[in-house]
Amino acid sequence: MDPVYLDHAASTPVRPEVVEAMLPFLHVTWGNPSSSHRFGRAARAGFEQGKRQVATALGAEPNQVIFTSGGTEADNLALLGAALAARSHGRRMHVVTTAIEHKAVLAAADAVVTLGGEATILGVDSNGTVRLDELDVVLQREPTLVSVMWVNNEVGVVQPMATIGAQCEAAGVPLHSDAVQAFGKLPIDFAASGCRLLSISGHKIGAPKGIGALIVRDRKVVDAIIHGGGQQYGIRPGTENVAGAVALGCAAVLAQRELEGHVTRLRALRDDLLARLRAGVCDIVVHAEAGAHAPHILSVSIPGAESEALLMHLDLAGIACSGGSACSTGAIEPSHVLVAMGVERSLALGTVRFSLGHETTTADIEQVAEALPGIVARVRQLTASLNGV
Repeated sequence: MDPVYLDHAASTPVRPEVVEAMLPFLHVTWGNPSSSHRFGRAARAGFEQGKRQVATALGAEPNQVIFTSGGTEADNLALLGAALAARSHGRRMHVVTTAIEHKAVLAAADAVVTLGGEATILGVDSNGTVRLDELDVVLQREPTLVSVMWVNNEVGVVQPMATIGAQCEAAGVPLHSDAVQAFGKLPIDFAASGCRLLSISGHKIGAPKGIGALIVRDRKVVDAIIHGGGQQYGIRPGTENVAGAVALGCAAVLAQRELEGHVTRLRALRDDLLARLRAGVCDIVVHAEAGAHAPHILSVSIPGAESEALLMHLDLAGIACSGGSACSTGAIEPSHVLVAMGVERSLALGTVRFSLGHETTTADIEQVAEALPGIVARVRQLTASLNGV
């Protein structure tokens, strides 16, 4: 059987159209886009085209697109840049985010604290939805920035961004969203979202790794966190990654063009996968099932089976997916997302995340559903024998 890749939330293959678009900017149109001669002007034209394409796909303006090396840099630029901008204007640094954010956001919030600022972490309910009452309370303190992930990368929960955006706008507080898992899976209208800042990443939508963007509505909201020339309005200086910008622009065009059909197909495949898994493993637990969820992510726990063992056996069966726990200093710890949602530790440690993409087929779903029950039985048997049961 052919290998099955159900880890698209981690990374996606570069789409052929994207490769074709970016190749000339690697070996033909290779000039520095800041140069005034013809080689530089040709590179600048490609870079500006990428900006326009990304902006159009997100309902933004081209001059609001700041290219970065990826989602992590975009998130850090948003939180640290906003904190530094506040400090430069004599205001206190206070960022607000949630307990289920990507580590890039949580680590950036910790960095703000290290710089002498403050970070407030909002709780979530059992479906991973941000507690809006807590947000209301903290907005009264006029924080520097609120950062809420649009779609959670582990469980796929979709936050009520329209409501959150309205709350932040009413309070006059800038809102940032890590939209890495939302872009290409949900419609995004930056102009109407209430967000002042938005992070995206190329390798989640068929562009290569190493390119992303922070969409900036108001440049006064952020200061640079790296320093150099005046490229990209001084917010993210350095010679621009032209081929990456072209690639992200092409991927953005494809994502916008195919969005409706892509979402419908992914949601049908996800629902089919869940139904088949439930038929094969009767006690499977679905995370954030009652909440709004993205069409491409399915996070489940299997009682009595740890995810590390499940993932190893799935990999041996030719199935690639990911777990809901991380190994740190040799000790398996449950995902911070699941802990924040109140999931019991033993259940959290048995989590598997399946994430679907353009290449996913019904045959892939059938192959996973056929393989999983036997794998679960073997892992449970092994676990029982190790525990002396």
